[in-house]
Amino acid sequence: MFLRFGYAVANVGLYGAWAIILIGHCITIPTAMAVSEIATNQRVEGGGEYYIISRSFGLHIGASIGVALFLSQSISVAFYLIAFAESFQPLFDWIHSATGLRIPDGRFVSVPALLILFLVLYFRGAGTGAAILYGIVLILFVSLAFFFAGHPENVPTRIPFQETVTNSDPFFKVFAIVFPAFTGMTAGVGLSGDLKNPRRSIPVGTMGATVIGMIVYFLVLYKLAANAPLSELASDQLIMSKISAWGPIIPIGLACATISSALGSIMVAPRTLQALANDRILIGDSLNRRLSAISRKTKEPVNALIVTLAIAMIFVLIGDVDIVAQIITMFFLITYGSLCMISFLEHFAADPAYRPSFRSRWWISLLGALMCFAMMFQISPLFAGLSALVMSMLYLAIVRSNPGQSGLTAIFQGAMFQLARQLQVILQK
Repeated sequence: MFLRFGYAVANVGLYGAWAIILIGHCITIPTAMAVSEIATNQRVEGGGEYYIISRSFGLHIGASIGVALFLSQSISVAFYLIAFAESFQPLFDWIHSATGLRIPDGRFVSVPALLILFLVLYFRGAGTGAAILYGIVLILFVSLAFFFAGHPENVPTRIPFQETVTNSDPFFKVFAIVFPAFTGMTAGVGLSGDLKNPRRSIPVGTMGATVIGMIVYFLVLYKLAANAPLSELASDQLIMSKISAWGPIIPIGLACATISSALGSIMVAPRTLQALANDRILIGDSLNRRLSAISRKTKEPVNALIVTLAIAMIFVLIGDVDIVAQIITMFFLITYGSLCMISFLEHFAADPAYRPSFRSRWWISLLGALMCFAMMFQISPLFAGLSALVMSMLYLAIVRSNPGQSGLTAIFQGAMFQLARQLQVILQK
């Protein structure tokens, strides 16, 4: 939001940026409703989205989605830390002007930040991380308040509802770069094992975060379009600091937003991998035992945390926030699309064992699935095809290594039975 919303307005116009918000939430709202529904179907334990999916739809389906989910969460850590390093650019500029010393790369910030987050969780546990989040969220609210209170002197004479900069980026590239801003709505699900009443907290928190986030995004985009020219929106990543009533609060807010998101992801990803290992999904009993192990002191899945660190470090070293954003967008879309499609099939199959207290609708889940798959092919047909192939191969490998577990076969059988029953009713009429 802090780094790329100005870029979005400049390249697709205000209407286009609002369209990205709407399309993104046509994906995240059905996903949030599907997750909320699944979470209220039965008792929820640790493992977050993977746990509730695998216990509702079977180990084969849950593990296939869980592996993609773990990778998206791990890469998200890198994405947020690269953005975190961007917030230090004003400080880098000041150091250069004051001392002549030039800091050549944001990785001088993002790599140490990743190691610090790892050490905090390794030695102190998720409780310390959650406590830090409260202070960070407060600063984030303050920074947004200063931004909305700002009144710059030189404002555009007209709002660029449709105007864009010359040689603007295509709509779907902008969507791929901006979409990760919408994916934080299920962060609390990943900490389901730490919630007192997850069957209530998950639906309320997930839906609340999704709706409030959407409203804030609409307002931020309008404020940007109304208070800065397109050329500055396109060229200045920290344009919000020039609009804000107090400029320095925006880099501070950016730092807080990104470090809190990175902290949330690095807390959640190891728990997903640990839950996969607990179910003996990974290759080899020794590997499963190691990755399911927890620290006696902090109760953290330390070995899974180390794997998360390694994956995140690879993408932190890439150092380009736009490249990493497009990668994790594909991972999130395949994960959310699979989740919505399974939710749709479960609705259609009318399984009597599927009785959640929070009810969505089959057509909402179908809409979410179709939107995910359509956007994947619009962004990159090659990567979309590869993602579908990898997910299919992963599912078949899990089926082969874990025979006797329920999977897509049972859901499709139920769906076909219901379809045949409906056709019989129609023919009789």
